[in-house]
Amino acid sequence: MKKAVLAIGGKQYLVTENQILEIELLKVINSKTDKKVDFQPLLVIDEKNNFIGKPTLGTYKVNAEIVDSNILSDKVTSIRYKAKKRVHKVHGHRQNLTRIKITEIIKS
Repeated sequence: MKKAVLAIGGKQYLVTENQILEIELLKVINSKTDKKVDFQPLLVIDEKNNFIGKPTLGTYKVNAEIVDSNILSDKVTSIRYKAKKRVHKVHGHRQNLTRIKITEIIKS
């Protein structure tokens, strides 16, 4: 089983083939026609060998397809409160996400 480490949107993900992953929103020009995305891995773990890129591996490629585009994550709230001062403020945020499925990790 091959595994790869991807850097997407400032975060790193350890992925395997046929894994469904929620990442930060990808800027796709046309979400109805652009369903395939390619990534350059930072690290590939094969059954017996490990390949480390400097910073990425040019010989490997991770193919993925977009399952859902522009979905919302769970709401994150932050509260500012000071006792006996009548200060109470609540802020909320929902991050836009893209759901992708890793189809294959191949040597190009």
